[in-house]
Amino acid sequence: MILHLALERDWRQAGETYTVSTLGRTLDQEGFIHCSADLDQLDGVAAAFYAGVTEPLLVLHIDPAGLDVRVEGGFPHLYGPLPRTAVTTITFYPPTT
Repeated sequence: MILHLALERDWRQAGETYTVSTLGRTLDQEGFIHCSADLDQLDGVAAAFYAGVTEPLLVLHIDPAGLDVRVEGGFPHLYGPLPRTAVTTITFYPPTT
């Protein structure tokens, strides 16, 4: 399982495939979709790049089977669009109690 932090509106606007790489950048611009290996890594990404975001955030839990995922610099990168069918769970970030 790998994780991707997404703006809720970006996920809702996506069709059969999701192509947002990271905050304000698309797959075409970046060349891959940024992911995290676990929740600790995702927390670090959130603190570094999403601290000022006031929109709702989602964590996309992704089954990497059959996807072109490469670990580079300690982070998984998805080369190609993310099919909705590869997302097994969606949770809010930060988690609500």
